Amino acid sequence: MPSEEVTKLISDADQHMVQAIAVLNREYSFIRTGRANPAILDRVTVEYYGDHAPIKQMASIGAPEPRLLTITPWDKTLIKKITDAITSSDLGLNPISDGNLIRVPIPQLTTERRKELAKMVLRKAEEGRVAVRNVRRDAVEKLRSLEKRGAISEDDLHRHQEQVQKLTDSHIEQIAALEKAKEREVMEG
Repeated sequence: MPSEEVTKLISDADQHMVQAIAVLNREYSFIRTGRANPAILDRVTVEYYGDHAPIKQMASIGAPEPRLLTITPWDKTLIKKITDAITSSDLGLNPISDGNLIRVPIPQLTTERRKELAKMVLRKAEEGRVAVRNVRRDAVEKLRSLEKRGAISEDDLHRHQEQVQKLTDSHIEQIAALEKAKEREVMEG
């Protein structure tokens, strides 16, 4: 039945748009704001028994203070490797080890660095908007092919295109809200 096909098509488009927002949220979690957030270490990997693994798979990471992360490796022999991995990452962090615990002070961001991060926030938001618009374009193309096949009428095509546009607008608004919140977080730090 065409209505089931259209319903699935619109549902799939919505799901893909939701995924685009989830990707944006994940990308934003990697942007350092001057506050301690364990997620900033998610991309840092450490060689562990011949393989590379994220720090969170070999240690517990905490944020006991607004400007401090603590890392407690389960295997104390990894302390030097974890420290070296953080130091050599592009995060600009300088971990300090006492033999059992690694402390990672989060330095105050400079005004220049805040502006760079704000530009990155804008760029990531635009990538999210583009992803949502691409989903819209694909859904509309599929609807048009259904109309050409005679599976839906021209009126149905327009009605369903409006549904897809409303979904798109809703998700673009969510992206704008995320962008504003992250930009404010970066600039205030």
